Amino acid sequence: MAQQNGCLAITIQGVVQGVGFRPFIYNLARELGIRGFVSNTAEGVIIRAEGPELDRFIDRIRRDAPPLSRIEKVQIIPSEPCGLADFSIRQSEDGDSFTLLSPDISICEACLLELFSVGDRRYRYPFINCTNCGPRYSITRSIPYDRRNTTMKGFDLCDPCASEYRDPSDRRFHAQPNACPSCGPRVTLLDARGNRVDCADPVDHAVELLKRGKLLAVKGLGGFHIACNAMDREAVVTLRRRKRKSNKPFALMSPDISFIGECCTITSKEEELLSSPQRPVVLLRKKDLSILPDEVSPGNSYLGFMLPYTPLHYLLFFSRRISDMKALFPALVMTSGNLSEEPIIGTNADAVEKLAGTVDAFLVHDRDIFMRVDDSVVRTIARPGRHRGQTETAVSFIRRSRGYAPEPVPLLSDGPVVLGCGADVKNTFALTRGQYAIMSQHIGDMENYETLQFFEETLANLSQVYRAVPELIAYDLHPRYLSSSWALEYAQRNNVQLMGVQHHYAHIGSVMAEHGLRGNVIGVAFDGTGYGTDGTLWGGEFLIAHSKGFRRAGHLKYISLPGGETAVREPWRVAVSFLRDAFGPEDFLKHIAPTGLLERFGTKEIEDVLKIAGNPAFSPLSSGAGRLFDAVSAIIGACDYNSFEGEASMALESLAREDIDEEYPVDIHFGDDVEVDFSYGVLCMVEDLRRSTDRTTIASKFHNAVAGAIVRVVIKLSLMNNIRMVALSGGVFQNLHLTETVIRGLQAEGLAVYINEQVPCNDAGISLGQAYLARELKKGGALP
Repeated sequence: MAQQNGCLAITIQGVVQGVGFRPFIYNLARELGIRGFVSNTAEGVIIRAEGPELDRFIDRIRRDAPPLSRIEKVQIIPSEPCGLADFSIRQSEDGDSFTLLSPDISICEACLLELFSVGDRRYRYPFINCTNCGPRYSITRSIPYDRRNTTMKGFDLCDPCASEYRDPSDRRFHAQPNACPSCGPRVTLLDARGNRVDCADPVDHAVELLKRGKLLAVKGLGGFHIACNAMDREAVVTLRRRKRKSNKPFALMSPDISFIGECCTITSKEEELLSSPQRPVVLLRKKDLSILPDEVSPGNSYLGFMLPYTPLHYLLFFSRRISDMKALFPALVMTSGNLSEEPIIGTNADAVEKLAGTVDAFLVHDRDIFMRVDDSVVRTIARPGRHRGQTETAVSFIRRSRGYAPEPVPLLSDGPVVLGCGADVKNTFALTRGQYAIMSQHIGDMENYETLQFFEETLANLSQVYRAVPELIAYDLHPRYLSSSWALEYAQRNNVQLMGVQHHYAHIGSVMAEHGLRGNVIGVAFDGTGYGTDGTLWGGEFLIAHSKGFRRAGHLKYISLPGGETAVREPWRVAVSFLRDAFGPEDFLKHIAPTGLLERFGTKEIEDVLKIAGNPAFSPLSSGAGRLFDAVSAIIGACDYNSFEGEASMALESLAREDIDEEYPVDIHFGDDVEVDFSYGVLCMVEDLRRSTDRTTIASKFHNAVAGAIVRVVIKLSLMNNIRMVALSGGVFQNLHLTETVIRGLQAEGLAVYINEQVPCNDAGISLGQAYLARELKKGGALP
């Protein structure tokens, strides 16, 4: 305990900047009669405290810290007396260490009340914020987190705002983005060509455009959205056509949870996520009779909803008073403002240049976005509980970005600075620093220069903020990944060590890093494609893994992908190849008649695929579980083409039901290398089609077969290797029906099951696994 009447030097590390921590310390010190000062440094918050109530002071810091803060470490050292007569907030200091940066946070209730209070000087001001809410990461150029180090630097505080900033009793005391209509950023409406629209109120004018079915580019916290009235079918169809998004679901924003409840079923945990300060897009199961146009989320049993999270968003929904007015729109489509396969747009100039011809107007402002941050996407999942056989509802990330990035994943131990470059699909990177893995926001698919540039910009910023210069670069083994090519060039240019980490080992490594797993684990890594150590395409993998290496213990039977990448986009090709392997060539067309493939594609198309299906030059082999789901989706006529990644698998999952427990037979060949073969199950599936069995039953039986096969293989590997820990990862485990069935099956056998909870199980989590495993291998002497 602290001495009752002495002087202490206190250092607090964690998320303690940009969350009202210094004002909290100041007011607490004044309340308890503590003398001294508080200051931001690159290391965290430092406090010099002197007085008779030091024990209570430290206890209250830990107990009553601001809700958006997160204390990771408190260091207390006896100090010489300060000799100060009162307590003050001192100017921030620079330094060589680092502190954690706060993510962007949604508008708080107090600011929302002021936004719609007619007499308030910030009435309807789109940039209202305080120490408890508003922009953080997206506007921060460097640390310490002070106005001079943000994109608010050019906006000098007016006298009333400056008075609030200096007043310890005000909730805007030392609020760095503080502003008002007199001194802060302003909103402007531009027409389709980027010319300023002369109007009394740009927001009101924008609302009228939305009412008329127009498409609007809206500059938000971390980038642009494209918005339209979600209830206007013609507007939604126009948006889909202009963005060339044939079937990809659009995200929705609604100001009213009750309306969301009319469209979807909502659990208490999902409502908690919707209302949380992070305000992610939450995937919710559609009700049978949705009141939204089908074109919002065609062929999908889920809708992605979020609540408004900026003042500007609320102004689009409510014209004057939020308390006694009905929303102007039940919901708006809010899809990412970007060109296909490019990152989200962050500047006004880029928006006008790139979205010309897509939108009818631009609602912009002059507060620069320094770090672009896309919306986070989450869903809930029944995860393993703390006690045997228990399950708990947890968050499962599809995309971890705004509201969460760049929050780190805590690691068990210290180590060198390692950069995990991620994969090329859903790219993120991870940067280890001390006992943390700093996770970037969603970067995107590494298919072009724009995405690579975004990767480099974000890396440069986080490296500077966290004083982290990589000593080791971890990358994926795929020779054609842009992220891997970049890693090789960077390492050579900067004389940094390199380590390739196999794709599926990195998936399992991400789970090990999250949960601090030590020793051997059975890793089940199911995804679409990953480059194997033998040069073939893996994707349905059973690994015996630990932090110093892994062994491939089993996999799904290889299937041919006719046309390579074309087969990924056109699952019907994989279906034809899979059926050929199952039935053999004799009377093949007759055998597959119940699938309807002949009617949909014709004899010539199918025969052309058959000609190349067995030729490795044109049809690489893959053990990918994602390709198996694609094939089955096409076999039963659920989806023949992937207009976006995972569409066929999602269509198949949408058909599956929990109340059907039948399953198709699966052949599992146990030996030195376990092989799981679904060929006979597919024969039974086609027979079900011949008997006109409904697709819901077929999809359910298939899901149960895959889950059952996973459980059987894992149990066998557990007995053979005396391993009780199981890690599940890879994009296929975004399938809730499959994942929850597998978890129940493994828990029934007394196995400890771990899944991704802090990063996505898809390729966005790869970077964490890469960085963690490479650092552990380096610490273990795998590199000089």
